[in-house]
Amino acid sequence: MVPRSGSDLTYLAGAVLTSALVALLIVALLHRVVRKLGRRSAMMAELSVQAHRPTQVLAVLLSVDVALQLGTRGVSWRGPVLHVLGIALIAAGAWLLVSLLTVIEDAALSRVRVDVSDNRHARRVHTQITLVRRITVVVVSILAFGAALMTFPGARAAGTSVLASAGVIGAIAALAAQSLLGNVFAGLQIAFSDAVRLDDVVVVEGQWGRVEDITLTYVVVHLWDDRRLILPTSYFMSKPFENWTRTQSALLGTVELDLDWTVPVEPMRQELRRALESTDLWDERVCVLQVTDAVDSFVRVRALVSAADAGQLWDLRCLVREHLAGWLRERHPEALPRVRVTDTPHTTRRAARPAITSTEHHDDARVFGESEDGQERVQNFSGPARD
Repeated sequence: MVPRSGSDLTYLAGAVLTSALVALLIVALLHRVVRKLGRRSAMMAELSVQAHRPTQVLAVLLSVDVALQLGTRGVSWRGPVLHVLGIALIAAGAWLLVSLLTVIEDAALSRVRVDVSDNRHARRVHTQITLVRRITVVVVSILAFGAALMTFPGARAAGTSVLASAGVIGAIAALAAQSLLGNVFAGLQIAFSDAVRLDDVVVVEGQWGRVEDITLTYVVVHLWDDRRLILPTSYFMSKPFENWTRTQSALLGTVELDLDWTVPVEPMRQELRRALESTDLWDERVCVLQVTDAVDSFVRVRALVSAADAGQLWDLRCLVREHLAGWLRERHPEALPRVRVTDTPHTTRRAARPAITSTEHHDDARVFGESEDGQERVQNFSGPARD
């Protein structure tokens, strides 16, 4: 049928409208079925939400295209209209494909939980899937744009000349986008090298924070004071940074106090253990107190403690610092730091105190002690065994 009169055009419009309504009805029935399946499957529920709209658009465009293909033979405006519909079909198909890939990636993410104590593997998977999702969206968009461009005869004719000059264009583009391409490749390297992952605790540029987002070109670090530090992905491949959760979330932390030479070290060591045993912030791995320096007017006492993660370690260090400072002020004020103007050994000499012979907390005096954690540090830092 060749629509030349008004009645023919009315009939064609009715056919197009009818086909579009039939397509919407089929999609609605399919959507209802998928929603029922979604009551038992989270993936199907996500599919009913993500893919519903692009499926409607694709079905309507496809039905209209078929109706016009059959009802507009010999009409002058048939070619341009079908060309526009073809480009719209490509765009709708790309939209639907991206939605399906998003559903699959979300289903994969939902199977990997990050709300557990040891979530290193889960964070690695989340990082990789998040970056792969962005890459797939970019790739599908580029392919859809290329397919739409190839529907123009002029673009196909220019293909030979474009390929002939591809080397020159590629060199110019590489020079112009060197920084961008470097960040993109660095993003791919981050995704699969496991150097940094989502939710990793890092120290970069002297700032402590948690990796909040990783894209192909930049990384967002959520700092402890709720600021965001934006860094190019190439930064993590070219400059050193601290990753506190590279292998595990458990950490060691220090509390250092500069005190007087009269400080009672062994009672202070026992007080440190009592303080740690009274709080849930301590993971019971490491409790060590040592004098790490003794010069001029002060001795430096260092308490080494451990916690399950960086947040608890910070609170534990503050708690230990406050507790030891209060204990020294109340029980041993003579051990507080002081500046001596004159040396008067005869007037400041104290009665000799009995030596403390208790060995109940002997391991608390050694970083490389007899505990399982201490023995592991011995193996890590002592080097190869000698005959």
